[in-house]
Amino acid sequence: MQRELKAYFEDTLNAIEKIERYTSGMSKEDLNHNDMVLDAVVRNLEIIGEAVKKIPIEVRVEYCDIPWRKIAGLRDILIHEYFGININIIWDVVENKLSPLKKTMTELLNDYS
Repeated sequence: MQRELKAYFEDTLNAIEKIERYTSGMSKEDLNHNDMVLDAVVRNLEIIGEAVKKIPIEVRVEYCDIPWRKIAGLRDILIHEYFGININIIWDVVENKLSPLKKTMTELLNDYS
C-alpha cells in the first residue's frame, strides 16, 4: 500500500518537533553527554532523511531552497557510518537547519492537504 504524500510531510514535522522537545534547553555539550537524547535525535534525523527521499522530485524542485540531497545524505551517513557521527554536524542541524525545514514542511502540508 502506497502512502499519501502528506504522510511524509507529517513524518518529517513530527520528527522535527520531537527533536525540538528533546533538545530544548540543551547545549551541544549537554547533547554530546546524554546518550539517550543523542540516540533519539539521531533516530529522528534518520526518519527525516528517509521521509524526504520519498518526496517526488517535482516537489523538491518547486521548494528548491531546502537542501534535499544533504538531508538524505545525512540520513545515509547516520545509518551507514554510525561510528563516525560528528556532534558538531548534528548540533548544527538541530540549531540551524530544522527551523527552515519545519517551515517548508508546514507549507507543503497545507498545500497538499
